[in-house]
Amino acid sequence: MGKHSGSAIIVAAALALVAPAAAQSVKAGIDAFGRGDYAAALGQWRPLAARGNADAMFNLGQAYRLGRGIPIDLGAAEDWYTRAARGGHVDAQTQLGMMLFQNGYSRAAMSWLRKSADKGDARAQLIYGTALYNGDGVANRDPLLAYSYVSRSAAQGLGPAKSTLAEMNRDIPEHLRKLALAGKTGKIVAPPPPSSPQPAPLVRPAPLPVVAKVTPSPPFASSIPVAAGGWRIQLGAFSQRPAAAALFRKLAVGSLAGRRPFLSSVGAVTRLQAGPFASKDEANRTCALLMARGQPCFAVPAR
Repeated sequence: MGKHSGSAIIVAAALALVAPAAAQSVKAGIDAFGRGDYAAALGQWRPLAARGNADAMFNLGQAYRLGRGIPIDLGAAEDWYTRAARGGHVDAQTQLGMMLFQNGYSRAAMSWLRKSADKGDARAQLIYGTALYNGDGVANRDPLLAYSYVSRSAAQGLGPAKSTLAEMNRDIPEHLRKLALAGKTGKIVAPPPPSSPQPAPLVRPAPLPVVAKVTPSPPFASSIPVAAGGWRIQLGAFSQRPAAAALFRKLAVGSLAGRRPFLSSVGAVTRLQAGPFASKDEANRTCALLMARGQPCFAVPAR
């Protein structure tokens, strides 16, 4: 009797050791994240990620990128996205590609975006297709293969893809578009009309966020005082400060004429904001103009 009881105690102890791991799940973490209980979400995902769960790795990347439950760390976010992407996680491949693309690493970005585009991700299809059309970050410009990717994205209902496709329809003759849709791209290059100049490359599409309706992370403090207006726009985070400054100089001659840059180091990256703007609406209007030209952007309060 005593021997049997002892065996039961050993089995119970073993189950107690297994139970916490079994109770961990990606969905439980997502549910906790949705409630705003970020610590509980991270507690669910970390052990799973350590054991190689790609969904958990991707969600940790999201938490680090957004600064939910932990300080924003884009380096850590990129690391977790990379691990998940190598495991074949489509959303991670897309998000990693968009992050690299935004930071100016076009060739590395396209290698990941092509993987997820070929698996059917509409966002990746749009960005990779536009890059093929522009010859940006790819070995060769291929307007017809570009048309094929953007068409697939538009067929999934992605609004920016539909507008990009309409622009392509004006530049690529119909018989060549039919070849593209039939998969007969090869080395065919769409020629310009006989009496008109070579069509200009399309503008880059704005990278689309993986998480919908995310509240922007708290803005960083700037060493430059705000002269007037309580709003700015955030234009990106860069691994090299000169790249952030160069982007502002490029934009300052157009939509941001008369605005000032606000650069701030956050860990290993530099954030770029511009402003000031008198209201959130004014900031959003400027963002809309920039995003139509392919520049990621969102409004943030100046604090």
